[in-house]
Amino acid sequence: MSADTKDKKPGFFQRLKDGLKRSTSAIADGVTGIFTKKKLDAESLEALEELLIRADLGTALAAEVTAAVGRGRYDKEVSPAEVRAILADEITKVLAPVERPLLSAAKPFVILVVGVNGSGKTTTIGKLAGKFRKEGKRVILGAGDTFRAAAIEQLQVWGKRTGAPVIAKPVGSDAAGLAFEALAAAEAEGADIVLIDTAGRLQNKAGLMAELEKIVRVLRKKDPGAPHAVLLVLDATTGQNALNQVDVFTKVAAVTGLVMTKLDGTAKGGILVAIAKRFGLPVHFIGVGEAEEDLQSFEAQAFARALAGAEEG
Repeated sequence: MSADTKDKKPGFFQRLKDGLKRSTSAIADGVTGIFTKKKLDAESLEALEELLIRADLGTALAAEVTAAVGRGRYDKEVSPAEVRAILADEITKVLAPVERPLLSAAKPFVILVVGVNGSGKTTTIGKLAGKFRKEGKRVILGAGDTFRAAAIEQLQVWGKRTGAPVIAKPVGSDAAGLAFEALAAAEAEGADIVLIDTAGRLQNKAGLMAELEKIVRVLRKKDPGAPHAVLLVLDATTGQNALNQVDVFTKVAAVTGLVMTKLDGTAKGGILVAIAKRFGLPVHFIGVGEAEEDLQSFEAQAFARALAGAEEG
């Protein structure tokens, strides 16, 4: 299964730029301020490094990128456009290895979706259901965040909207049992994909780990290969805290890939680059707006160019 990674609609790059506007402005305007009618020197490079750190690229990566900009150009005039192009190329190098589509030969393909409450997890599941349905896939949704009535109701709304049946139980029900029922329903109905929501209570890591481990254990009684993917949904507006979330969920849930939401709501879109550099986990989708189509397949070069304010490649 491929999430139409290369099948770009007209205006894809522009929509990405629009979605990343806050982050792009912070970097592009900063670069213009530093390098307009000025030779590249120690002061300008230091200012660039600080700019990249403020954009949440992280100190080590900011230093690496700044060094690449300075290489062979010291004491020479460089234009802001040239600097933005170099930034885009350096960011692409970091992101290219994590640009990987969501692929599986399994049917039903079981996707466990994890993340802290408020990250956009349930909405992301709904948008993914819509995306997969448009590809002609049969989708079952499992309302596995059984601790929050709002999450169950929200998923049921998305189910109606996308034409995907929702398996749900009353608040407080056993999440693992719910996941088992969702998989059983998918097998019985010949569904292609099962998307299972989970609770996101990070305050009690031991409880969260026990619950997720139980869900996986119970799913494997039905299908030894399940879940075939564990997607961690991250909220870009949390900035550096997202690094901690990746660290925790990778340990408790064996995360296989990432979805980053709310990139349109922050000037710190560089956090995705910092996460890619540190963890190397595949990034499958990014959210750059509230509409269903604003959840887009991740493309490293397009993201890097939009983030740096460079022209489309």
